[in-house]
Amino acid sequence: MVSANKIEILRIAETIAQEKMIEKEIVISALEEAISKAAKSNYGEENEVIVEINQENGDISISRKMLVVDEVKNKFLEINLKAAKKINGAAQIGDELLDPLPPMDFGRIAAQAAKQVINSKVREAERERQYNEYKDRVGEIVNGIVKRTEFGNVILDLGKAEGVIRKDQTIPRENLRNGDRVRAYIYEVRSETKGPQIFLSRSHPQFMAMLFTQEVPEIYDGIIQIKSVARDPGSRAKIAVFTEDSGIDPVGACVGMRGSRVQAVVNELQGEKIDIINWSSNVANLAISSLSPAEVLKVVLDEDQSKIEVVVSEEHLSLAIGRRGQNVKLATELTGYEIDILTEDEESSKRQEDFLVKTNSFIESLDVDETLAQLLVSEGFSTIEEIIETDKSELLSIEGFDEDIVNELVDRSNKYLSDKEIENNKKLTDMNVSQDLMEFKPLSRAMLVALAENDIRNLDDFAGLTTDDLLGYQEDKNDKNSRVKGLLENFNISKDEGDQLIMEARKIWLD
Repeated sequence: MVSANKIEILRIAETIAQEKMIEKEIVISALEEAISKAAKSNYGEENEVIVEINQENGDISISRKMLVVDEVKNKFLEINLKAAKKINGAAQIGDELLDPLPPMDFGRIAAQAAKQVINSKVREAERERQYNEYKDRVGEIVNGIVKRTEFGNVILDLGKAEGVIRKDQTIPRENLRNGDRVRAYIYEVRSETKGPQIFLSRSHPQFMAMLFTQEVPEIYDGIIQIKSVARDPGSRAKIAVFTEDSGIDPVGACVGMRGSRVQAVVNELQGEKIDIINWSSNVANLAISSLSPAEVLKVVLDEDQSKIEVVVSEEHLSLAIGRRGQNVKLATELTGYEIDILTEDEESSKRQEDFLVKTNSFIESLDVDETLAQLLVSEGFSTIEEIIETDKSELLSIEGFDEDIVNELVDRSNKYLSDKEIENNKKLTDMNVSQDLMEFKPLSRAMLVALAENDIRNLDDFAGLTTDDLLGYQEDKNDKNSRVKGLLENFNISKDEGDQLIMEARKIWLD
């Protein structure tokens, strides 16, 4: 027996379990391990000490585990059959038995070691409990009190755990001080050696969505759905809402009486201006709504490329783009489509330029006259490949085209592509394009040439690109939304196809 009040041990275990909100059995197990460690320091580290605490009366038994053998080679772990029979008359060779050890008193060092084991086990159990509690709460809003700030990261006391709002997840220019009560969105929970890491955010788009869920009963009840959210934290946001109930105005419900509901969200987000719009499955209509307050004159939708070309008047250009391109950027996030804003004059010039470029391309590639080239462009043809892939009956339906013209057109198209392939292979050899990139089947020879001309000459180079590098992207320059051209922009690759190309290249590269 250990010289300690047996009932006191059980009471202490119960108190610790309640304080740390962990199972009593975990604390008992920690006590057993602690006593075992202290016993080893008393009886010898070589022994395999087993400690059991009776959870009903607090009795503590200390034994060493021994293996019954014919010939003892390790006196700490083995026992011969004769000695074993004295402990347990039914003992046989190969049995494991527990040899009771005499009572012991904890010395100062042993007691300190036991205390460390108990603290370590309890901390570990507490961390496990915190992780299990919060890992299923990702996507929720929690309340906390600012405990401290470390290098711009705000540590919140959540009551049963701590959460961190990293600097990039705070609302810009928001000043959180110690003792402030704060709401934040749980977006990730990780189990780490130092304990569960609960990552919180006040800038996440879903934080705003969850605030609306709390403020608008119709959203909470599922009558109104939040379809899409876009935020420029602390400045401006857009949220698209939808309901199947024709008797409910989803925008009006989110605004509330005299703006009370939206104002509550705005106040929580430090005055962030929020545009609430009706969601539409028609992407063109959604784009028009999302660019509010600008008035849209025309929309050209390219679903394959996930792009939308929007035409506005000169007076509404700055409204559509917004300060530092903010309005069009949020609209792009909300719709999931890249939006290009043009004035009427710019659109007209672009159409004329595009028509001229395509016409000249057909004239040079196929050695046809201007009228025939213009006719092809007018019928929607953009590339030589489209001529070959199109059914001949479709080509024959073009006014002025007969079978001789169509056959000649297809023959010239095939010859052009064949010659181009030979030319491209020579260029790739001259530019030292690596074999691994040449064998990457999703890329055509023309694509490889375009990449090589931009110093992308092996699979490593290609795997390091992003989809934006391939397709192009919008960037803000001097409050204007300008376009950066993509390396493969001229090959009509969709965003999904671009993502797939990059992922396949990275998989091969990693393998």
